[in-house]
Amino acid sequence: MYAQRRHVYFAMMGICLTLFVLGGAVVRLWSVPLAVGMCVVAMVIPPLAAIVANRRGPEDRWWDDPSGDPGSDEWWDELDGRKRRR
Repeated sequence: MYAQRRHVYFAMMGICLTLFVLGGAVVRLWSVPLAVGMCVVAMVIPPLAAIVANRRGPEDRWWDDPSGDPGSDEWWDELDGRKRRR
């Protein structure tokens, strides 16, 4: 899932850069309001890309990362079904 999130992030940032460059270099020659609109859309994309890249999937382990206490970690792993009971 990490690779998929990374690909989506880079695609969104590529779209952002494309909109910004095209709006500033090409579209402004024909329509300044459209170029400004493209730059505004490009401004909104980076925060959304960061949210997409940093979200966690259901299989990602983040709520019970190892705490350093072997007893507690073993208990959590048993609850998650990651280790068999002895």
